[in-house]
Amino acid sequence: MERITKIEFIIVHCSGAPIKMLSDARSIDFFHKKLGFDAIGYHYVIKRDGLVETGRDEQMVGAHALGMNRKSLSICLIGGVNSRGEPENNFTKKQFLTLRRLIQKLKQKYHDAEVLGHHDIPGVTKECPCFNVKKWWQDQKKPVRAFP
Repeated sequence: MERITKIEFIIVHCSGAPIKMLSDARSIDFFHKKLGFDAIGYHYVIKRDGLVETGRDEQMVGAHALGMNRKSLSICLIGGVNSRGEPENNFTKKQFLTLRRLIQKLKQKYHDAEVLGHHDIPGVTKECPCFNVKKWWQDQKKPVRAFP
């Protein structure tokens, strides 16, 4: 596998799995290999209980966003569709808390990396990850007001 030379983006994805479907890095790895990938395409997977699993090594080029893989890291949230297979922001509070912490950790290493949702990439027509990542990330950076 090819190594990443510079991280310019942190891209958030969803697995497209309904809430009741148990999914994790291992099951995604199996599916991605069936599609012909060397291994799981994502660098990190956040399960519904908030647990982070490592996918591809952070220094290796991912397989998650056409045209962006050589300059980005990827985080996949398990979920993102309802029982009818329609896009839905159905992620848990634990997932969002973990996502925030993981991005903060990555931003300490890759200060200039822009945080995007998969749908923010030119040419992507799907709603993945089913919420506005740019707005969410901006809201995370706002200082928390202390109670009087």
